[in-house]
Amino acid sequence: EVQLVESGGGLVQAGGSLRLSCAASGFTFDDYAIGWFRQAPGKERGGVSCISSRDDSTYYADSVKGRFTISSDNAKNTVYLQMNSLKPEDTAVYYCAADRYSHSLRVGVPDHWGQGTQVTVSS
Repeated sequence: EVQLVESGGGLVQAGGSLRLSCAASGFTFDDYAIGWFRQAPGKERGGVSCISSRDDSTYYADSVKGRFTISSDNAKNTVYLQMNSLKPEDTAVYYCAADRYSHSLRVGVPDHWGQGTQVTVSS
């Protein structure tokens, strides 16, 4: 059974940092792309970043480029999202997702989803 477990969310002041973790199990980690999505109240869920475990290629939404960094520890089957210079508009539930193909993550239709972790940025 595929499992994606997010952790690291919380409350932080604007300008602060958080690191989210996504621990994956139930599939061959090296064969998958892992990504982060977020959904703010009243808004649709949208892609934030993704990384291919095969070649470490990455993608970032324009709104987070230069502030967020995605990384993968294949030995721990874990993907991280380092979020710096956080803004109130980054407030959302952040979801980890996985798919064999990076393209599925980029178009928002991955096969597997985590339960989400809340990130709240106060002004």
